[in-house]
Amino acid sequence: MENLNEIIGKVTEFLKSEARTETIIGKPFKLGEYDCIPVMSVGLGFGGGMGEGKDKKTENNGTGAGGGVGIGMGPVGFLVAKGDEIQFVPTKTSQGLNAVFEKLPDLIEKLSDKFKKEKV
Repeated sequence: MENLNEIIGKVTEFLKSEARTETIIGKPFKLGEYDCIPVMSVGLGFGGGMGEGKDKKTENNGTGAGGGVGIGMGPVGFLVAKGDEIQFVPTKTSQGLNAVFEKLPDLIEKLSDKFKKEKV
């Protein structure tokens, strides 16, 4: 159990040093007249287990334990600004239901503009 506490302490220290705002929101850079800020996704997973048993043939007892930690990072997209306009540009295009939800705000705005024009 002492090893488990030591491992958890080391993982916690790693997260404190690596999973900061600067890791999620990258350093801004210029691309022509656009200001760009990369946005990252960070995922973390833990797993572990313990067990003990008795060998029926030799009558010996045994114990075992194991664990694992995984961390993944990847680009989600970019915040892109030009003047007063800011837009999020994803690195992956969505498919299926996600694509519908992403396009819904634009669709509502277009319908709203259409109804406003019809009333005039």
